[in-house]
Amino acid sequence: MGSSQSALNFGAGPAKLPREVLSEVQNELLSFKDSGMSLMEMSHRSKEYSKINNDAQNAIRQLLNVPDNYKILFMQGGGTGAFAAVAMNLMNRTGSADYAVTGTWSGKAAKEAAKYGKVNLVFPKADKPGSIPAESTWTLNSNASYLYYCDNETVDGVEFHYIPNSKDVPIVCDMSSSIMTKHVDVSKFGCIIGGAQKNIGPAGVTVVIIREDLLGNPMQICPSVFDFTHINKENSVHNTPATFSVYVMEKVLQWIKKNGGVAAMEKQSAEKSKLLYDAMIQSNNFFSCPIDEDVRSRINIPFRVGGPQGNEELEAKFLEEAEKLKMYQLKGHRSVGGIRASLYNAVTSEDVTSLVKFMEEFKKRYG
Repeated sequence: MGSSQSALNFGAGPAKLPREVLSEVQNELLSFKDSGMSLMEMSHRSKEYSKINNDAQNAIRQLLNVPDNYKILFMQGGGTGAFAAVAMNLMNRTGSADYAVTGTWSGKAAKEAAKYGKVNLVFPKADKPGSIPAESTWTLNSNASYLYYCDNETVDGVEFHYIPNSKDVPIVCDMSSSIMTKHVDVSKFGCIIGGAQKNIGPAGVTVVIIREDLLGNPMQICPSVFDFTHINKENSVHNTPATFSVYVMEKVLQWIKKNGGVAAMEKQSAEKSKLLYDAMIQSNNFFSCPIDEDVRSRINIPFRVGGPQGNEELEAKFLEEAEKLKMYQLKGHRSVGGIRASLYNAVTSEDVTSLVKFMEEFKKRYG
């Protein structure tokens, strides 16, 4: 591995991008397709950008087998903007929505939605962080406009390994950190949202996949930049979109296709997370994951160093020594502490093996 490639990036987002894609972007940065201009300088109404925009939508449609009655939108405002957009576009049907709060991001989404209608929490706040209450204990409202959940909580390391049963109520799912890491039956959802900056591109673009019968009824207060119906009508070019972000995302989507598609990403995801969880088991609790085993994320893996409660001094040393080995962005989220390794699609098995080897050596010295 050459010196320019030696950094191992375990960041939660913005996250590692495939080196191959970055090289391609670098080669085209000053002159896109021999035009003498950077894509960043080109009009969002140009034929060049129109092709990128359409190719990116088609790639998502192919990779996720998106049915014809779903529209694919590219928006700005990140996942946080989408929390408000979802409520302003979909809550009008009945004025209320069900929210399954399993961690930081679904909690923020529920709080945002409460500005626009009645939010029903389908279960009380989990007794302990790192768990999802059994579905049999959920209280669903048959009159809800939608049921909202976050497929994978980036901060908390909790992942749904099933799709909740919402009866006939449309399901809205935040897949920001799990999109393109596993097969998804899109037809089971009313709407899927996802910030690109974890698995499929740089920050600046949010993907929305929405069933077309849910379009057409936004709240009157909904700004046009957040209006799914309007953005769909304008083919995601209502105003100047994040053209460069969409351009890089399109390249990442082609990279996923070239490397075996979602099936290959899912297989690698399982292998990478197993490497890390196995290392924790073998450490006899020196490295310890606080998340219930049945809801552990394959993608964002929090752990403590020095025992289940963690030893802050050892954790600081762990981060310091990791950085000396050019292993970056392993510090846990400020609200949770500890360590967190994010294993997105661009993170290789070799990257994870290097981390595990370092963990084993660290335990020998301090365990």
